[in-house]
Amino acid sequence: MNRASAAFSLRICALFLGLFFFFCGARSQAQELEVGIVAGGCYYLGDLNPGKHFLNTKFAFGVLTRYDFDTRWSVKLSATRGEVAGNSEQTSYLPGRNLTFTSSVTDISAVAEFNFFPYFTGSKRNWITPYIFGGVSLFFFEPKADGNTLRKLGTEGQNISYDGRTPYSPVGFGLPFGLGVKFSLAQRLGMQVFWEIHKTFTDYLDDVSTTYYLDGPEIDPNNPEQYLSDPSMNHQPGMQRGNARNQDWYSLFGLALTYKFNLYGSKRCKDIEHQ
Repeated sequence: MNRASAAFSLRICALFLGLFFFFCGARSQAQELEVGIVAGGCYYLGDLNPGKHFLNTKFAFGVLTRYDFDTRWSVKLSATRGEVAGNSEQTSYLPGRNLTFTSSVTDISAVAEFNFFPYFTGSKRNWITPYIFGGVSLFFFEPKADGNTLRKLGTEGQNISYDGRTPYSPVGFGLPFGLGVKFSLAQRLGMQVFWEIHKTFTDYLDDVSTTYYLDGPEIDPNNPEQYLSDPSMNHQPGMQRGNARNQDWYSLFGLALTYKFNLYGSKRCKDIEHQ
């Protein structure tokens, strides 16, 4: 992602956050705020894993706050941190590359949620519902291999502007969406089981996108900048290293536990209505 794209991402996230706080202030009847914690797994799909969901799943955790407009609609802000990883030899796509990576991903998301059934934390009647959600996210990543930060090495020739390539940004913009189930566990305690997919607008979550730029047999294996570009040391400049036409995705899944606060005074009428 270039500087202009990063600025656009920040503006989109700022707009969504602005709308979030506007609706929070405008909807006086929306009197429930939930805060909670998230724990689960994180994985990615891209040039080192084109299609195997849950491959190389790593631990993820985070926090969230949810504002309930009514029993159907809510908005959620969350911050999560997880790790994604890939190994080209675990898939049949372009075998023999011997490329690997790991990357921590810190994600800040704002999404709107829709409950298929009326739901109210603390209700004995409307205590469960499936739901869907979608929104925007800003995330930070930094792929590494063998203790080296791959972006700084320019493994596809970015540092020498090979073929017009320039270094990619470690900040990305995404579109998260997914589904889940909400459960009311107690008067103020709720639980959600969810699966969240992020479409990104970068192809470098795994540091792999285009073609090789070095003559493999001439690579110095003691030079990380050269060796991590082509660990097999048997490719020629211009040979396919990844697929630049497909951008990367990452997913989060797991459990969230939330605690409900009633805002703006008593909720006695709503409590009675949804018992």
